[in-house]
Amino acid sequence: MTTFEIKGDWNITQGKLKEKWAMLTDGDLPYAEGKQEERTGRIPKSTGETRGAVKEFCSACCCD
Repeated sequence: MTTFEIKGDWNITQGKLKEKWAMLTDGDLPYAEGKQEERTGRIPKSTGETRGAVKEFCSACCCD
């Protein structure tokens, strides 16, 4: 995969996350290689959702 393809995939994933949790901002979901755990940690802080629920959703929609 090229960097362009990865970034495009992330934009799709970011859209899915915002559909699920509308209060998320671009600042909550930055793309940086190797920062999946950091992102997964930011989402519960912004949404009040449990980390387990976020990981479950991300596993289903390919966030990781």
